Amino acid sequence: MPNVAIVTDSTSDLEPELAAELGIRVVPLLVRFGTQEFRSGVDLSTADFWTRMLAPDAPFPTTAAAAPGTFAECFADAFATGADSVVCVTVGSKLSGTFASAEIGAKQHPGREIHVVDSMSASMGVGLLAMLGVELAAAGGTGAAIAATLRERTADVDLYVALDTLEYLRKGGRLSTARAAIGTLLSVKPIITVVDGAVETVDRVRTRAKARERVIELLTARPVERIAILHTVADDLEGFRDTVVRRLPGGVDPAYVSVCTVGASVGPHLGPGAVGAVFLLKR
Repeated sequence: MPNVAIVTDSTSDLEPELAAELGIRVVPLLVRFGTQEFRSGVDLSTADFWTRMLAPDAPFPTTAAAAPGTFAECFADAFATGADSVVCVTVGSKLSGTFASAEIGAKQHPGREIHVVDSMSASMGVGLLAMLGVELAAAGGTGAAIAATLRERTADVDLYVALDTLEYLRKGGRLSTARAAIGTLLSVKPIITVVDGAVETVDRVRTRAKARERVIELLTARPVERIAILHTVADDLEGFRDTVVRRLPGGVDPAYVSVCTVGASVGPHLGPGAVGAVFLLKR
């Protein structure tokens, strides 16, 4: 049976314990608060990130892709520990330079089999594909076959998240100051998704309660294979999760339902109070 190593990046929002349990190697992106720089998930946990993010007068955090050399080192470690090939699933190439870094890192291992997969997504949209890669590897798939399947399944990944404010999209450069000001004035709660690898606004709702109901409608419109509830220190997550799971057409295996706090690599763009989910459509 081929030994295929699965690699991803910290935008996947995989809990370190879960990644270790599944044998997924996670390459950290960089997060900066003013002059302080951290490796997401290594020097800065998700809980610590939100403590800093919500601190009074805290500088707005910025993120940066991991260097190609960091990916190269990760790939080298995988081969040194017995891998025959590597499949690396990254955040969408339109959202970050991480995919390009991984490809450059792969070129530092000429003659080695490394497949870099553009998830066309973010957060657990990346994580779900990496987890699927582990299952395919355990079933005996080759690196090439796993990469081909994951690239095909990117079309089945979708996400919807209701934001509490437009302010963080503006600070992160995803929204103009004028549009953010109008949205704040009208108490707009935007619902976002990722289309063809880019962030798009699906709807704008006037209250938090209506935004949650609308995002639940979007999440439960089609049968899913697995789903990860996403939030940024939002409240009543248990009720939200239970409502989503109960309304999913055809149901879903409880083993494929998870709850994930969005971490330092994606969280700055969403801000606190966001809630939604990412899912893999059933085939």
